[in-house]
Amino acid sequence: MPITVFDAIKGNISSFLGGAEVDLVAGECGSLPDDRLTITRAVAIEDHPYSFTAYRSHLSFTGSEERFCRELLTAFAALYEGFRQEGYAAHFRTALLASIMDITVARSLRGDSKKGFWPIQQLVQLLKNLSYQRYEDKPATTGFIVHRTTLPELNKLLRYRKHTMITLKPSHAISADFFANPLTYRFIDGNNLFFVANILMQVTGVIRTCSSEETNEVERLTHRGIFSIVRSAGAGSFAVKVNESSEIEIMTTPDKLLVRRKGVWAIFDPDIIRSFLKGSIDDASADDLLWTVYALSKIRHGTVILIYNGTARNLDKLKKGYVGGDDAIGRFLISRVKGRHISELKQAGTLLRILSSDGMTIFNRAGKLMETGFIIDTSHAREVVTGGGRTTAACAASFFGKVIKVSQDGPIELYQDGRLIYRFG
Repeated sequence: MPITVFDAIKGNISSFLGGAEVDLVAGECGSLPDDRLTITRAVAIEDHPYSFTAYRSHLSFTGSEERFCRELLTAFAALYEGFRQEGYAAHFRTALLASIMDITVARSLRGDSKKGFWPIQQLVQLLKNLSYQRYEDKPATTGFIVHRTTLPELNKLLRYRKHTMITLKPSHAISADFFANPLTYRFIDGNNLFFVANILMQVTGVIRTCSSEETNEVERLTHRGIFSIVRSAGAGSFAVKVNESSEIEIMTTPDKLLVRRKGVWAIFDPDIIRSFLKGSIDDASADDLLWTVYALSKIRHGTVILIYNGTARNLDKLKKGYVGGDDAIGRFLISRVKGRHISELKQAGTLLRILSSDGMTIFNRAGKLMETGFIIDTSHAREVVTGGGRTTAACAASFFGKVIKVSQDGPIELYQDGRLIYRFG
């Protein structure tokens, strides 16, 4: 019976882990593998042993993913043992499918505060409801910074970073009618204005953030200023917002994002893309690239990026043409950015615009731009490639280096050796 119930949520877990194969079987865990491509955990359900496994070829699991699986299995066992009445198996599977990921998210955020689960869960549910709401045909947006330090220490931090804190006295508990007044999601928009709350979800004030830490559009879209507050607001702090795309984004330390998109939770863990790009490009370039990729995913602009492992001369052999053909203005504009480094392009605000243009963008292993608007000749691929335009290009290009693809509807995909090996969103 636990295995049958687990099958109902298997798809959500696999999606959260980027498409990994997941399974639950009866019996004790076998010996742990030497690599990090597999997560194996034992779980006791109704005093019987079961083994959970998750496997992902080519890409190691991160510590965040392992911790999430641990919390999920604990929640699964507790929920299962709470539904023992015969004849209600379908009811239980329905409840589990609807709630298990929300419960796991709340468990992972509460940390060492056992009393923090329900307030966090209540806030998540309120924000889920708000994400469906519009006001004068605009999506409702708002944000919270949840600190785990004292208010005097938080105020000192905010003054140091030149943020403004307006204290609310007395504090106000987050309840079911918290968003009854439209000002809570029109004035406090989750961009530069955030509610401040403690771990028990008592609102103690409002923060107006200083924009000096977000020097370009990528840093604004990826909340670099908010991450800096969360990192200094006590172990276990986090920020949560409903964004302009009606998604819930939860920012945790040091730089992870839990994202509820299209009704499903996913994790944007930079360590996954860092691991994927390791050895293909330097660490600083990988960081600039991965956050730009997340920004593109968030604003729904597609792209295909190749980190090419060959020479410029060999790259010419893969070329089928350019988007826009031999247009003189287009070739002139491209010539002005070719050879520039990823970090230089990002700081200038150019990288986001280059990647959101049509065609493939190609960088060399030194992080310098080789081509943009590039159309690859897929006949050079060593295997038959099928799919839409971007998918075909990504598969073909991945025989010649690491490829990151962003779809126009948001998902981020990693390709290697002609195969999709990871998917976010």
